[in-house]
Amino acid sequence: MTITIITLVVVAVFVGALMRSMFGFGEAIVSMPLLALLPIPLNTSVSLIGLAGLTVAALTVVGGWRHIERPVLIRLAISTVIGIPFGLVMLHLTPAIVITTGLGIFLIVFGVYSIIKKKLFKAIDRPLLNAKGWVLPFGFASGVLGSAYNFNGVPVVVYGTLRKWNPDRFRGTLQAHFLISGVLVVTGYALGGLWTVDSLILYGYSIPAILLATALGIFFNKRIPAKKFENYLFIIIIVLGVLLLMPRG
Repeated sequence: MTITIITLVVVAVFVGALMRSMFGFGEAIVSMPLLALLPIPLNTSVSLIGLAGLTVAALTVVGGWRHIERPVLIRLAISTVIGIPFGLVMLHLTPAIVITTGLGIFLIVFGVYSIIKKKLFKAIDRPLLNAKGWVLPFGFASGVLGSAYNFNGVPVVVYGTLRKWNPDRFRGTLQAHFLISGVLVVTGYALGGLWTVDSLILYGYSIPAILLATALGIFFNKRIPAKKFENYLFIIIIVLGVLLLMPRG
């Protein structure tokens, strides 16, 4: 593995960690497509981002504990555990090109949804999905997407949007879920044999970048209105999705 590849991997991890610490989510959504464009195995990318995401969650969750919606978090954790094996099977049995294409489509759909969600729910002044059981399919999807793509936060973002969580509850519950599901997903990777020497080496190189990105993200989050930059983040997500759908020689 060349110095150039290692540098590009660290940059991809840094950008993703910065997005997570600034907006509360978005690390894997940004980092995975960037890593998919590099000549490294998919398993290496998946396990690396799993470890990086767990590190960021551990660094950022402490300040938001008092805002966590604990009953929802418990149901999310239980249903996430059920979904993780399905994602691991998908990762082992599905060809990399299929996963990459699916990832690209998913990014485009999620990016478009995120841009229009304010208009879509503008007329709704009450939370949706009030029944307690609604959280279970979102938790299951979090387990599947988390173990296959490291997208364990995306279903919870959608659920929190529909439930109209306030910003503190949204960020606190999301970070706690990242921590719990991150431990479960990374453990699943270890048991599934997805950890490689390369992924551990790249993670070691990435640790300083993760620490720096987390500190910068917290700094910017406190001083810059993150909402102003959300649309830019989602536009980038859509562009990355389109890049993944383009044929490569």
